[in-house]
Amino acid sequence: MYIKREKGPVSVTLSDGTRISRSDLPPKDTKRWVASRKAAVVRAVKGGLIAQSEACKTYGLSEEEYLSWQSAVEKHGERALKTTRLQRYRQP
Repeated sequence: MYIKREKGPVSVTLSDGTRISRSDLPPKDTKRWVASRKAAVVRAVKGGLIAQSEACKTYGLSEEEYLSWQSAVEKHGERALKTTRLQRYRQP
């Protein structure tokens, strides 16, 4: 039996000192995107665990959708990824 090894690092340490690994990422077949799953993907890309293109391909995201998540986190923090808060942080 062989175990397929993913390319890239298995885990990384983020700027705040926490560690994130590939096992912390949501499953590839995720259909329901809650704020915590979105935040995990954004943290993984920002920390260098996976590339943005890999994240988009793996999770079936458009580049625009991922960039909107990233922008929301940078401007307002991870709480901005909640759909109930989306209108509060969206600019007219």
